[in-house]
Amino acid sequence: MLFFKPYRAPVKGAVVLITGAGSGIGRLMAIEAARRGARAVIVWDMNAQAGAETAGLAEAAATAPQFRAGSFHVDVTDATAVHEAANQTLDEFARVDILINNAGIVTGKPLLETTDSEVQRSFAVNTIAHYRTVREFLPGMIARDRGSVVTIASAAGLVGVPRQCDYNGSKFGAVGFAQSMREELRHMRSHVHTLLYCPYYISTGMFDGVKTKFPLVLPILTPEKVATQVLDAIDRGTQFKVHPPIVRLVQILQAFPVPFMDAMVELFGVADTMNGFRGRAGDATK
Repeated sequence: MLFFKPYRAPVKGAVVLITGAGSGIGRLMAIEAARRGARAVIVWDMNAQAGAETAGLAEAAATAPQFRAGSFHVDVTDATAVHEAANQTLDEFARVDILINNAGIVTGKPLLETTDSEVQRSFAVNTIAHYRTVREFLPGMIARDRGSVVTIASAAGLVGVPRQCDYNGSKFGAVGFAQSMREELRHMRSHVHTLLYCPYYISTGMFDGVKTKFPLVLPILTPEKVATQVLDAIDRGTQFKVHPPIVRLVQILQAFPVPFMDAMVELFGVADTMNGFRGRAGDATK
């Protein structure tokens, strides 16, 4: 029990569902999953047209015989919509082997400028939606004793950053959710795999305008690299991945006194990364 490990859930032959896959890394993961031999790719997105476009691109990239792609217009902040879409998904595809919770949103405002509705939406998309989607598809995985639940969180779920109070809080929540879910599954001896992925900033436009002080050490990541890393991690059975690896240092630094931790955050320029933030207003995908 001490070293109980989940089974791997390879992308090849799997039915893969990705939330927020109408654009950004969600779209790239959908295409790459199809290219790697997924049996089916299911796109959930707020933008029905963008979701359908992603499904079409996945079909064009598919290598598996009799590949299927599906697209559903879903607002992951709406519990009823999630439940109905999940039922439709299972009716059409029978099962979901790999669930990738990718949908995300950021406001990029100082705490005192962030409205109550913006805070609630950040948590609804970045945290609460994970609970809803997992409740729909995890029971089937547990019954089959295999599958994978992927949480696309953020380095912002490991360390606080100015102008990210709502985003940081929601991503810390996603990290805690993923860690607790992993322990629950391990405790019940389920072989269902979980992956918690925490990347630094990604150049999708969601964080347009952010800067990094040391690009060789803390680079702004390309969406193509991130999409490939996530699927590689699923295929390898990795359970926790941070990129770039130096971000793991923040977990070590948190054991030191707060003034030292704050000094390190300043030294690496993390506290200034959002100074030029513009982002994409209302963007709800990675």
